[in-house]
Amino acid sequence: MMRSMFSAVSGLRNHQVRMDVIGNNIANVNTVGFKANRVTFQDMVYELVRSASAPSEGLGGSNPQQAGLGMMVRSIDTLMTQGSLESTGKSTDVAIQGDGFFALDTGQGKVYTRVGAFDINLKKDLVDPSTGYYVMGWLANNNTLKPDEIDTSMTPTHISVPIGQMMVAKATENVTFTGDLNASALVDDIATSDATVYDSQGTGHHLTFSFTKSAANTWDYSIAAAGGEALAGLAGNTGTLSFNPDGSIDIAGSTINTLNITPTGGAGAFDVNLDFTKTIQFATDKPDIKASYQDGFPMGVLENFSVGVDGVITGTFTNGMNKQLARIALAQFGNPAGLMKSGSTMFKRSNNSGELQYGAPATGANGTLVAGSLEMANVDLSREFTNMIITQRGFQANSRIITTSDEMLQELVNLKR
Repeated sequence: MMRSMFSAVSGLRNHQVRMDVIGNNIANVNTVGFKANRVTFQDMVYELVRSASAPSEGLGGSNPQQAGLGMMVRSIDTLMTQGSLESTGKSTDVAIQGDGFFALDTGQGKVYTRVGAFDINLKKDLVDPSTGYYVMGWLANNNTLKPDEIDTSMTPTHISVPIGQMMVAKATENVTFTGDLNASALVDDIATSDATVYDSQGTGHHLTFSFTKSAANTWDYSIAAAGGEALAGLAGNTGTLSFNPDGSIDIAGSTINTLNITPTGGAGAFDVNLDFTKTIQFATDKPDIKASYQDGFPMGVLENFSVGVDGVITGTFTNGMNKQLARIALAQFGNPAGLMKSGSTMFKRSNNSGELQYGAPATGANGTLVAGSLEMANVDLSREFTNMIITQRGFQANSRIITTSDEMLQELVNLKR
């Protein structure tokens, strides 16, 4: 038999493999997170017809003569290029802009994906709803001294988003004032500011702060319950603020007392530290001193959450407070193209993917997260259709080799007639 027929058979078979890959790419053109494949070819072994000869004194030498025996698939590569992002508007949908994979716990191991179509299950865990796999990340520290600390050096675990969880009330401990007292005010001029502080049961108490100019660069303040509210006690509610000639506060020369509030009802007395270090005194028509910050709050319930570009999941409570709940982890590999596809747009580690490294989004080489979006497939239809034409012509040409070789064999057989 002619060698050309076997070469053509290898061409037919491997062009069919390439068409299979192209067909799969086109079929998944709208599959979120899908990574396209490509096929490359290489020539196969060669039959040595005549070896090369070295130059001699009388001859210049000859090159080897080899007859090729066909072709084979060199590689089927996964293209890990970035896909376009599609806005979905769903808060639990998350896309990766840059490098990295979401890590999912299957219960029997880990798989990795670029698809962030997540949801909250019945147990309030963040999961992939199509498979039930748990999304991996780090939970916020439950230490009351550092309630928002997330330690990304720990091993990632399942992410819990406890919608409906209560946040207990916290009594106010600090009130910070900012703004300006009018330096051109006359003696006995008064500036006022209101603030709300909370006791240990979350009840708000409205206070009025009155600042009376008693001398140059000196203001006396007093604190009283506002709106006719009755308090069981209010101690440390007077003091003096002194300012330097440059308008800055003179803390050493001021008398600032700790405010002690005893509310009516079941809540106990609580102390409030007053911070005036950010106040100034300059001439102005509209003094704007105000209590810009206080650290108490009433009881609240977790009703919503959002995902930041750094993967931090921040919960929003009905009392207006925000709290960090968890942080999504990203998986990195030394050779992402070496990962093995396992279906459902999931990947598994292979012997050539490299070691798994967890990292936080927006740090190092890790990508950032885009909430309310999903990554689309990176299939380029123009390229796929072009490759389809090339593959079809390659298949057609190899089939012509077989028919032509057959005709030549037919001529050879006819020699007997």
